[in-house]
Amino acid sequence: MRINSLARSLLQAQRRTFSSSPRRLDRYGFIGLGQMGYQMAKNLQAKLPPSDSIRIFDLNADAVQRLAEEMKASTAGGAVVEIAKSVNEAASDSDTVITCLPEPSHVKGVFSQILTPDLPKKDRIYIDCSTIDPSSSRQVAEQVASAGQGQFVDAPMSGGVVGARAGTLTFMLGAPDSLVSKLEPILLRMGKAVHHCGPQGTGLSAKLANNYLLALNNIATAEAMNLGIRWGLDPKTLANIINVSTGRCWPSEVNNPVKGVIETAPASRDYSGGFGISLMKKDLKLAIIAADEAGAKLELGGRAREVYEEAEKAENCKGKDFSVIYRFIGGKE
Repeated sequence: MRINSLARSLLQAQRRTFSSSPRRLDRYGFIGLGQMGYQMAKNLQAKLPPSDSIRIFDLNADAVQRLAEEMKASTAGGAVVEIAKSVNEAASDSDTVITCLPEPSHVKGVFSQILTPDLPKKDRIYIDCSTIDPSSSRQVAEQVASAGQGQFVDAPMSGGVVGARAGTLTFMLGAPDSLVSKLEPILLRMGKAVHHCGPQGTGLSAKLANNYLLALNNIATAEAMNLGIRWGLDPKTLANIINVSTGRCWPSEVNNPVKGVIETAPASRDYSGGFGISLMKKDLKLAIIAADEAGAKLELGGRAREVYEEAEKAENCKGKDFSVIYRFIGGKE
């Protein structure tokens, strides 16, 4: 009995020692504080424990300072906030570096500044949330691996600025299986879902394939709505029929391009907000480039790209949500 009692006491002591052992501190770097990155970094910082730290950087020094002040003033607490003076400094001591940048050239430029000889050797994870072409992403991944500085994965997202602010983004992850369990908790601090698409580069492939289809569906919906309205159909009646029939799609059901059909859609507020037409033009261009590299034939992509390029230049469409294509084709408003 005495031996059993002694054994229990030793086990309890071991459990107390284990439970009170300090948690490893994690350091994060976040580079790129545009409309998406700003909100993503804010959510990440707020949901990290106070023992962690996050170092932020953007070329826009005012945005960096404003975000740092908002983070520090938050009653939610969160990770310790630091301001980096360069991308290299943002990555230097970090275990995880997150980038959210506009174009492939920006991603390549940032990593050429990060991967310098003076960067301390460390098994970092680089999570790139930018929407770029898979080929460029793989080039950067190879550079990171060759430099012995960790692993680079792609995690583009959908959900827009509204989703970034609310923390409801969906991430499409391209990464080795072995990293998924480590990456998911990080991404879920900025979103609500993570879909592992396969090895590095496949997250971007999935994102661009989806957005290619979205770009075409948007034009087709605008044309179909305009056609039906000019034939005398009521816009809501037509939309209701499409949405219970085989023409149903996201642009017809959620982002309908005709004012008043969906009160929450950008069309009902003069196409303001939403997914900008310039962003759709960019994603369509990237999808076409990637398709060409893969030898995939696109019958409609070239003409769709011309439509978005022309619409983006039109004064009454510039800076609007991509559903403004309805206005561009002369849809009745």
